[in-house]
Amino acid sequence: MEQLGLRGSAQTRIDDKGRLKVPTVFRGAIQDRLGPDVFVTSVTGQSVRIYPMPVWIDVELKLSKMPSDHPSRLKFLDRVNYFGQASELDGQGRIVVPQLLRDSASIVGDVRVFGKIDYLEVWNEERFVQKLLREPWMDEDGFKLSEHGM
Repeated sequence: MEQLGLRGSAQTRIDDKGRLKVPTVFRGAIQDRLGPDVFVTSVTGQSVRIYPMPVWIDVELKLSKMPSDHPSRLKFLDRVNYFGQASELDGQGRIVVPQLLRDSASIVGDVRVFGKIDYLEVWNEERFVQKLLREPWMDEDGFKLSEHGM
């Protein structure tokens, strides 16, 4: 599958019904190229991941090549299925974020959506700024990226 190139970030809102308005900068890249179906989930419960369904199916194919009893595979599937739900972009470019995940990630009102190349990640902005402060950029991070040609 070709790379989506979801990059940058944008503020948006989640309404009282739990519908997240996907920012226009991301919506076209997803909907026009891969369709309206998405998988909304999380691994940690701290943020929301929105995978275009074809991207999520690729993740599942990779997982299916692992032994079915592999502990990391089971742990990952437990979490993404606990928080996860299939959804689709409606006519206004909104998707429903499950209540359990909205509560866990503190996704209410104004939020920030980040492009992560082939999926989106949604954060409560205050929680994300705290994460940046807890995890400062270090020289070692740059070195590890350089090992991959960055």
